[in-house]
Amino acid sequence: MFDLTFTVDAQGTTTPLTLPIDQLVIAGWTGRDPVARDKHIKELQEMGIAPPASTPIYYRASVRRLTEEDSIECTGGDSSGEVEFVLIGWQGRVFVGCGSDHTDRKVEAYSVTVSKQMCDKPIASTLWELEDVIGHWDKMTLRSYATIKGERVLYQEGTLDAMLPVADLIARGFPGGKLPDGCAMFGGTFAAKGGIRPADRFEFELEDPVLKRTIRHGYDVVTLPVRG
Repeated sequence: MFDLTFTVDAQGTTTPLTLPIDQLVIAGWTGRDPVARDKHIKELQEMGIAPPASTPIYYRASVRRLTEEDSIECTGGDSSGEVEFVLIGWQGRVFVGCGSDHTDRKVEAYSVTVSKQMCDKPIASTLWELEDVIGHWDKMTLRSYATIKGERVLYQEGTLDAMLPVADLIARGFPGGKLPDGCAMFGGTFAAKGGIRPADRFEFELEDPVLKRTIRHGYDVVTLPVRG
């Protein structure tokens, strides 16, 4: 079990909340549109990464990979971030956050499961109540920016109507259709504009245009040398 402290933003009222996390699930291939989903599968296949055994698929990783820090260390220069919404279950409630499924692409080419364990998964420190946003869920936007060789570029962007509905995503992955207490689940991502590539810094956000608020976080990527 691993404790993380968040700030819950309930439409202007903020409350600190420490959550014990004992499961980290990375949901993949969660696109609602099979054409868009298959585009991302093809994108990874071009990098030598095998297609998933099922869609969606629910990978497991150590909860210790979660971090709220503003930098991570990665071995070699083959990793990159992916913006995703995050769902966290606790005492019958579900909270919504935003994170980056930072992944080693070289390792991903031979084992997606192993690649999920290779890199820390940065997560923003702000959460929303799912019940506050579920009525306009499809209107919310995921977006990321990558700083590559000194240039900050839009890396990913899309609205959540392109993803499986929350209830469907949870029901397919968990018995009884309920997100377990202490479970943090990343909910999937969008294809990268210009293709998947490493960056020196990665920034990500979840924008709620109805309640006019945004969850944001960014982190530097420190590359560790490969000595053999």
